[in-house]
Amino acid sequence: MKINLAKLGVAVLCLMFSVATFAQQKLTLPDTTHYIINDSVMIKTQYGITLSAVVVRKKGGQAKLPAALFYFIYSNTNRSLMEAKYAADHGYIGIVADARGKRLSPDLPAPYEHETQDVNAVIDWVVSQPWSDGRVGMYGGSYSGFAQWAAAKHLHPALKTIVPYVAAIPGLGLPMENNVFLAANYQWAFYITNNKYTDDAVNNDNARWRKMRNNWWESGAAYNKIDSIDGTPNPWFQKWLSHPDYDAYWQSMVPYGKDFKHINIPVLSITGYYDDGQVSALEYLREHYKYNPSAEHYLIIGPYDHFGSQVGGVANLRGYQVDPLALIHTREITFQWLDYVLKGGKKPALIKDKINFEVMGANQWKHVSSLKKMEDHQIRFYLDSLSGKKMLSNQKPVKEGFMMQRLDLSDRTTFYNDYYPEPIIKKELDTTNGLFFITKPFKESVSVSGALQGELKAIINKKDIDVGLVLYEVTPAGEYFQLSYYLGRASYAYGMSKRKLLHPGKLKTIPFYRSRVFSRQLQKGSRLLLVLNIDKNPFAQINYGTGKDVSRETVKDAGIPLEIKWSTRSFIELGFSADAKGLF
Repeated sequence: MKINLAKLGVAVLCLMFSVATFAQQKLTLPDTTHYIINDSVMIKTQYGITLSAVVVRKKGGQAKLPAALFYFIYSNTNRSLMEAKYAADHGYIGIVADARGKRLSPDLPAPYEHETQDVNAVIDWVVSQPWSDGRVGMYGGSYSGFAQWAAAKHLHPALKTIVPYVAAIPGLGLPMENNVFLAANYQWAFYITNNKYTDDAVNNDNARWRKMRNNWWESGAAYNKIDSIDGTPNPWFQKWLSHPDYDAYWQSMVPYGKDFKHINIPVLSITGYYDDGQVSALEYLREHYKYNPSAEHYLIIGPYDHFGSQVGGVANLRGYQVDPLALIHTREITFQWLDYVLKGGKKPALIKDKINFEVMGANQWKHVSSLKKMEDHQIRFYLDSLSGKKMLSNQKPVKEGFMMQRLDLSDRTTFYNDYYPEPIIKKELDTTNGLFFITKPFKESVSVSGALQGELKAIINKKDIDVGLVLYEVTPAGEYFQLSYYLGRASYAYGMSKRKLLHPGKLKTIPFYRSRVFSRQLQKGSRLLLVLNIDKNPFAQINYGTGKDVSRETVKDAGIPLEIKWSTRSFIELGFSADAKGLF
């Protein structure tokens, strides 16, 4: 198959390399005439670490105010001043704190590992200041979103609300997704640990990383040797690889399990249908409600990518002309929310229920009480094979059948699983790339919303596989509008924390749900297309199915070709605005 590897590589990097809110905006630095500025605050913790921060206050204001705290790892003094000024202009003490080892901190950077402690140390310092009224609200995207949830793991009494955008979960959305490590984000560790700020030269050396990935791919070497192929040791990468389970190492970084029960502050999450890290942002939401059903946790989600979610979207997203009503202003909504929680203001107008989502193609926002209620009807589609034609059928097959898929995992002339939505609307697909299942045309326009979820049932001749699914709308004009995708390791289908290998030759059920949530108004005459495949390309580990640590497998472990017999009892479930009767 042929895929645009260069474009895919650049696109996937969005997952890690967000510098958030101000990345695309021109703002002037605060002046000392109207502001009290301290850009060299040093916060010495009781446990021996020193963190740095920028604080901006408006002159002539109230003696004591709540603080708006932005905590990030992409240190930049000018940007910190601009961020803090914006908060000060909105009636808060503006504070931007740097992660451990960044900017003025004398310590070593340690991404992810200490935010549960360090962020709360910053809050301790904030509320001890004479200008603090004892209340803190946090906001920000990507790593900053993660940091807010890390702080909430051991909830500080002064932390009254968080507004995480596209929040990351280390070990779930990155550097691995559903237990599959992603090579496209490899250089991030260098980018944020090479110096006290960001190593942009390393980050932008696309030729180096493209060469590294391609050389690794062609060599057939183990995934844990990729830094040797690059020529520079990557100790953080190796440390992360040593934790392929979502184990205590990852669990310690964010709320996990019953930790969510005690998070009783209002939360506003913001993410996008095309956000690389959406699976993390929504995992927080699902787990929060699972363990605390009375949680006051709201979601705004629409046609945004990782960067777009943090500013409110762009008019043209990867070739898709976004509905005008979908475009919002993330920071304005953020400070309206902070006013609502901390100052008794009105809730942002867009937030009318717990889940607030834009229906692509309908130019309409909908508001429901849970993700499961995004649509009224759940329809199950079976992966059927009728007269040799593969169909998504809303009728359960009377008799179970099987469809064969065969892949040579040692072959380096073919790539599989072209899942990344770049562009969102494609003119054609490579029909040799997997198994293609399609519905009948819809007789009327209908909206479909929610996660791509279901169960795959298969007989496999190896002990493990990495599964990829992509869902499209096939329009009457013959274009392919990408709606959602899923990538995950079958041996972790029943739990991210413990690997359970498959039994070769025996029928296995593989449930899945951590895909991309979406909402789309399908045209009359459109069809849904599901592409089912195995992940095999230069941008992720290659699971050769031996049952050994995947990072240690080499092309020599490929052995005989992978053979999969997919059962016609496999299915996906999707939410629709109408029941199945009369749709086809």
